[in-house]
Amino acid sequence: RLTARAIAALLFCFVLLLYRQACRSQSQTTRPAGEDAFEALLQQHEWHYLQHSRNLTRLISQLKAELQRSAVELEEQNQSELEEFLRKQLRRAEIFTGERLPDEFAVLPFETFTLRRVYQLESGLARLPVESVMGQDRRNELNGALEAALHLLNEPQLRDSQQRRVYSPQHFYEGIFRTERDKGTLYDLTFRENSVPDFRRLVFFRPFAPLMKVKEELMDASQILINIIVPLADTVDAFRQFMQHFSDACIRQDGRTHLTVVLFGSEKMHEVKGILDGISRNVTLIRLNEAFSRRRGLDVGARAWKRSNVLLFLCDVNIRFSAEFLNSCRMNTEPGQKVFYPVMFSLYNPEVIYGQHIPSAEDQLVIRKDFGFWKDFDFGTTCQYRSDFINTGGFYVSVKGGATEDVHLYRKFLHSSLMVVRAPSRGLFHVWHPTVCHAHLSSETFKLCLQDKALNQASHSQLGQIIFHQQINNHLHKYKHNIKS
Repeated sequence: RLTARAIAALLFCFVLLLYRQACRSQSQTTRPAGEDAFEALLQQHEWHYLQHSRNLTRLISQLKAELQRSAVELEEQNQSELEEFLRKQLRRAEIFTGERLPDEFAVLPFETFTLRRVYQLESGLARLPVESVMGQDRRNELNGALEAALHLLNEPQLRDSQQRRVYSPQHFYEGIFRTERDKGTLYDLTFRENSVPDFRRLVFFRPFAPLMKVKEELMDASQILINIIVPLADTVDAFRQFMQHFSDACIRQDGRTHLTVVLFGSEKMHEVKGILDGISRNVTLIRLNEAFSRRRGLDVGARAWKRSNVLLFLCDVNIRFSAEFLNSCRMNTEPGQKVFYPVMFSLYNPEVIYGQHIPSAEDQLVIRKDFGFWKDFDFGTTCQYRSDFINTGGFYVSVKGGATEDVHLYRKFLHSSLMVVRAPSRGLFHVWHPTVCHAHLSSETFKLCLQDKALNQASHSQLGQIIFHQQINNHLHKYKHNIKS
């Protein structure tokens, strides 16, 4: 029995060994098959990704080519539209045929020019009928037209002879030009050789292109405070009238202003304080015990402000302004970017203009040819931020004389990187006041003082009526006598 049991145990162990061996063999045969399937799956995914990548690369190349083609087509379309617009401008301009005009005032005159001079009707600030020293922009403009004409005249032609004329600037006889503001500028140039009787004439037209949007912004002027600086001597009556206007324009209508009065001397201190008592809010009074100097007063007033970077309005007691002007002052200035030099309308002597029926001070603030003129040679009234005034150095301390010191400050801004905005202002007036030409002045200065006095007194025609007053009365007397007889 023991032997049988031993044999049974051995058989069982043998069978178990065979079973385990069979299981091991099966596992060894199925493992490589799983690894191959996994590797095949990886290769399949990699192939799909490569195909997708190639498709995307091909699509990107197609899109780039289409974008480039569209850009070229768009550029050609824009170029075609621009050329059509310029041709339209050429057709609209008064070049080949005249236009029907309503009256003689509607004619747009030409200006005549030579190599060295421009003969003009609108003389502007220079007030000269002939401009010999042209500005850089005008010189570049006219030189560009002259160079284009010379280039065409001297361009080689197919049938040129050996004795072909060669033109130079010295052969330029004269030219005329004018600008139609909504169309462009027309140039009519004439050339002539000294020994040749005939002329060569070329006509050019520089059309204006369509409008381009440059900037769009929302400007909040509600928080922009203006510090109005007024230097004051002994003109208390003029200051009282100024403050009456100031109360209406600034306190009632605007409310975003501060007034800085720089008083010279102490004789009028009590009267000035009495005028300011009614509007003590937002007012600073500075007293200087020295001789009056407008430059000194404005400089001290500007530097006295120690708070935020305030907007300065350099003013005078003979200036009147509206709330609309104060907004223009805010709109046309920007710290570190722009300063505003408005051109004010200077009023004539009301006794000459109105005679015995002089209207109120407010009703005299009217812009008309017979009432005054644009004082475009004055640079004393300006709006600028305090930082720009300080950074540019303010007024020259060594400069003396009313107009010279203003011009020096103006020129410093012209020589800087800041933009100078110069424009007539419909809400800024200079009221007439007597001009005293002292006897101790030099002959030249006294003459200039009289010229300024005459310029501010009345218009040319009104002064003529004053000068020829007796002759006019004699003529009227004879005319009435002839009618009665």
